[in-house]
Amino acid sequence: MSVFDAVGDRGHEEVVFGSDSVSGLKTIIAIHSTALGPALGGTRFYPYASESEALEDVLRLSGAMSLKAAAAGLDLGGGKAVIIGDHRKMKSERLWRAYGRVVDSLQGRYITAEDVGTDAYDMEMIRRETRWVVGVPVEEGGSGDPSPATARGLAAAARAVFKFLDKEDLSGRKIAVLGVGKVGSDLVRRFIEAGGKVTVADVYPPALEKVKARFPEVEVVATDEIFDVECDLFSPCSLGGVLTDQVVSRLRCIAIVGAANNQLATPEVADLIADRDIVYGPDFVVNGGGLINVSEEISGYTPEKAAVHIDKIYDTTLRVLETARERNITPHQAAVDLAQQRIDEIGNLRLFRRSGDDRN
Repeated sequence: MSVFDAVGDRGHEEVVFGSDSVSGLKTIIAIHSTALGPALGGTRFYPYASESEALEDVLRLSGAMSLKAAAAGLDLGGGKAVIIGDHRKMKSERLWRAYGRVVDSLQGRYITAEDVGTDAYDMEMIRRETRWVVGVPVEEGGSGDPSPATARGLAAAARAVFKFLDKEDLSGRKIAVLGVGKVGSDLVRRFIEAGGKVTVADVYPPALEKVKARFPEVEVVATDEIFDVECDLFSPCSLGGVLTDQVVSRLRCIAIVGAANNQLATPEVADLIADRDIVYGPDFVVNGGGLINVSEEISGYTPEKAAVHIDKIYDTTLRVLETARERNITPHQAAVDLAQQRIDEIGNLRLFRRSGDDRN
């Protein structure tokens, strides 16, 4: 499959490939849209089975970032980067600085941040070579790990979903969380502190052990069993594509709100979710807290200002659900329409952006 076949008619502006034989760096950066502003999106460090798989992932993720930024009301476009390899074995100063130079070559059209397999300290290393990076450590003047911000936004979205169902209080609600990494574990904390009951599953045993040690009351089940857990809220917080026809048919929940990107295996799954009377919080709306948090670094970060903006995910989620009901469409379609409308109305003010400094 050629690159142009993969890109197809998805609307991407640019796809960049970078490599460094000394460090083993193999990276792909996809800029989907700069209609609203510079394309901001994290760098995912993952052992993809093939270059084709990595290309498909970065194209899907970057497209979702355009929708996420637009739905959040940010003056940012959508982009994403992937690095092929095992982040537990390959990270080095040379690799990050080589990657930073690839980012810098885009002259601000792409701004990177952390994602799966990367953290704030990796961003600090990248910043030695480029200023087009956010999510650096707090002690370096940045916003640090965005995971708590993502979890904060998810909790706000969950409250909106339950408000939509006339059940806003989280106390006594049961949530099933698939994936208890940095975001999932913080979501667990928030639900327990709100008086909720939590069941978790993860393919990585140390993550489960860490959560169980901190919250002994949490129930742990196998990953394949989590879909059958009777609960109020199912929260997919691992990698994307988890909501397949088969999985949705097994779910025993009344709502879905999760951190994973591209949760729907196919667009048609949104219809199946609706047919089962499960309320779906569109992924790129409800998981936007991390993006909102790191984007605040561009204008000057303060935790208080970021929190105010993150909490607006409640209003956006409720607006999407109410629009879906009024128009008799799925929440996913309502969210896509909301984001696309903003891209169309505001994006044509700037047309094609030349660089991150071109803001007029």
